[in-house]
Amino acid sequence: MTLPIVSIIGRPNVGKSTLFNRILKRRQAVVSPTSGVTRDRHDAVANWAGQSFILIDTGGLVLQSEEEMQRHVTAQSRLAIEQSDLVLFLVDGQTGVHPEDATIATIIRKRQKPVVLAVNKIDEHGDELNLYEFTRLGIPDPVGVAALGGRMIGDLLDRVVARIPPAASVTSASLQLAIVGRPNVGKSSLVNTLLGEPRMIVSSVPGTTRDAIDTSLKFEGRDYTLIDTAGLRKAARVKDQIEFYTALRTVGAINRADIVCVLLDASQDLSVQDFKIAETAAESGKGLMFAVNKWDLIEKDTGTSGAYVKDLHESARSFSWAPAAFISALTGQRASKILGMAADIYDARAKRIPTAKLIQTVLEDIKRKPPPAAKGKFVNINFVTQAEGIPPTFIFFSNYPKLVGETYQRFIINRLRDHFGFEGVPIRIHLRQKE
Repeated sequence: MTLPIVSIIGRPNVGKSTLFNRILKRRQAVVSPTSGVTRDRHDAVANWAGQSFILIDTGGLVLQSEEEMQRHVTAQSRLAIEQSDLVLFLVDGQTGVHPEDATIATIIRKRQKPVVLAVNKIDEHGDELNLYEFTRLGIPDPVGVAALGGRMIGDLLDRVVARIPPAASVTSASLQLAIVGRPNVGKSSLVNTLLGEPRMIVSSVPGTTRDAIDTSLKFEGRDYTLIDTAGLRKAARVKDQIEFYTALRTVGAINRADIVCVLLDASQDLSVQDFKIAETAAESGKGLMFAVNKWDLIEKDTGTSGAYVKDLHESARSFSWAPAAFISALTGQRASKILGMAADIYDARAKRIPTAKLIQTVLEDIKRKPPPAAKGKFVNINFVTQAEGIPPTFIFFSNYPKLVGETYQRFIINRLRDHFGFEGVPIRIHLRQKE
């Protein structure tokens, strides 16, 4: 499933991170009144009125001069616009039109991307008179919102989802495998090693992400397309800019992929960024696996890999279902194992479980250990079936579906995995009212 991308852009300190958190209904981005505090790019899967989309917060940078600010804001805005299906352009209703607002508006018009103009800090109905000033930007129908207080956010999201394309099921003859990870973990080396395998037939085709090249190959009778996120534009010379470009291209690669391989460095500790990448992949319904690179440099015994996997799953319990491969991109050791694991995950994503089998197994488990009573009511789950589509989604019917808590839902997902595998595959469940 490929989700549309919506990027929040605007100059620093107009409230982008606050709006990002408000739309997601959780505090994910760090917010501060200090201009430029958000140095990295945040992304998450958002949902409104049944429409899911990837929301990107392009935080402002801490910059030294007005000239440098103009250059970097322009560069970031252009990239965000190019990657997005819709631009959510945020301006400050209290300060009025700023010269950089006009620059960004010009870029948007030249790219001819769908755009919704949101004027932030319109805290009261009387403040809406400030909206008229922003019609000078050449973007019609600005929406006055208060990201901090939540005023008119629903109306803004109605406007957004009306203009973005629906999530699409992309069918391809080849398995789309994205190699993602932090800088310098060996992504390019791994891709080069895979392409150097003598058993593979290789050809290059243009990728849909600008400046990226997807590589097609055949391995053990199956067609693959490798999506490499290692490349950076020449203009990205500042550390913050490199992080920005890398992260944004990673989101695009995940969105186009069937399977996401998060590449880790065995010589370094696991980072929050590794898990953020995995979370984005899982929320987007992609298959997920880890590959631990530079394994040849680690002193080990027969239990080293098992201990690493245990630490990995304890550090990120929500991804204990994702398998791990231990490789060396430099020597080629076990590198091709990644392709075999990706093929297994790809097939598991399309696995269909007959309703009768679900009733005989998972529903029986539920009857033996029913959901706990809530609010003085006994909660029963009486029926289950698998919905169409990818990733695997299961519909459970209950007399009180809203009273089935997250802990019990995890119990259900674990029972599905115990009975049917689904290694490397995110599982979604929906609770519905029993008719």
